[in-house]
Amino acid sequence: MKNGIPNEVLKEIFPKKLRRFQSSEEVYRQLKEMIVSGKLKKGQKIMQEEIAHAFNVSKAAVTKAYSRLEKEGLMMIKRRAGSFVL
Repeated sequence: MKNGIPNEVLKEIFPKKLRRFQSSEEVYRQLKEMIVSGKLKKGQKIMQEEIAHAFNVSKAAVTKAYSRLEKEGLMMIKRRAGSFVL
């Protein structure tokens, strides 16, 4: 997918889909690992719908994870433009 997370990266970090009851904490932890390890590159757009679908979680869980990552300076959320790795 253009500007999306490569499937091989998703499969490596998330070998199994998350269960819906798992919190945004797990999504946050995994995304942070992907950013810190360099699997997600600076400037890469990360689509909320793609993450929610790939990890079998709600968009709300992804939104909470994105918010934490933005507060830590790892992501930038731009209205109407998307979310990007910093």
